[in-house]
Amino acid sequence: MDLFTPDPGQNLLPCDGIVNYHGPVFSPEEAQELNAALMQNIMWQNDEVVLFGKRIITSRKVAWHADNGLTYSYSGSIKQAHPWTPALIQIKDTIQQISGAVYNACLLNLYHDGSEGMGWHSDDEKSIVPASAIASVSFGAERKFSFKHKRKPEALSLLLEDGSLLVMKGSTQTHWLHSLPKSKKVTQPRINLTFRSML
Repeated sequence: MDLFTPDPGQNLLPCDGIVNYHGPVFSPEEAQELNAALMQNIMWQNDEVVLFGKRIITSRKVAWHADNGLTYSYSGSIKQAHPWTPALIQIKDTIQQISGAVYNACLLNLYHDGSEGMGWHSDDEKSIVPASAIASVSFGAERKFSFKHKRKPEALSLLLEDGSLLVMKGSTQTHWLHSLPKSKKVTQPRINLTFRSML
């Protein structure tokens, strides 16, 4: 589980999928401006998920923006789409050029500090175009991001920097889990945007 900074052309995964880390794709100034715009102009709400039959309200906040009112269902929750904001359109245009993929929806997560994270999961809902690229953009605090194979003893982690882009594609969601571990060392907020191609 070594932490490393790879080059964008390198596939981080040893098998069964493709993950490319492009590092920061926005300048520090752009990242700061976009982070502020997202903080102010997104209608953040506490997430509600169903775990083991119980409805849980999370401390992290979420938002769902998409084309044509596309809804998104996961963990027993249905998200109604908000329209794209100017900041989201700017980010989407930039990462579509870099990744060569087209995205019609975005799930946003706001982690207030390192006490909030995300457990092991795959973005493999039936409403997502199979094997399509999922682009993860980070603003704010650097956070560790981890992968582990579903059947093999393979695992790795990296640091997601402010203004950075990580792209997961191919069979990654079929064979790998990913998580955002909690960390007491992180005291600043982080916004994460995962751009997707929805059916």
